[in-house]
Amino acid sequence: LVQVVESGGGSVQPGGSLTLSCAITGFSPTTVITCMAWFRQAPGKEREGVAAICQSRTTYADSVKGRFSIARGDAINTLDLQMNELKPEDTATYYCAAFRRLTTGPLAPETYAYWGQGTQVTVSS
Repeated sequence: LVQVVESGGGSVQPGGSLTLSCAITGFSPTTVITCMAWFRQAPGKEREGVAAICQSRTTYADSVKGRFSIARGDAINTLDLQMNELKPEDTATYYCAAFRRLTTGPLAPETYAYWGQGTQVTVSS
């Protein structure tokens, strides 16, 4: 059973930083997931891709370029998202996604087979 678990959400003031982490379990110990990504969804809005990493190639949404950084964690099939210079418009539930099932773009939700339950990020003064 594949499980995707996010951690690290919370509340922060504008200009602050947070790091989100994700762990994907249920694959064989030697299987490295090629593509993983972070998405977010604010109330009343569609889910949007924030950042993705496929092998070593990273892709970012324009809205977070220069502020967010995605990287594989130290353990196999873990993923981090370093978020700096946070803005109120970054407030959303953030989701980790893994395992590319379609050849659509790395920031397209339909690309991924497995999803976490989400972690809330709130940016407010």
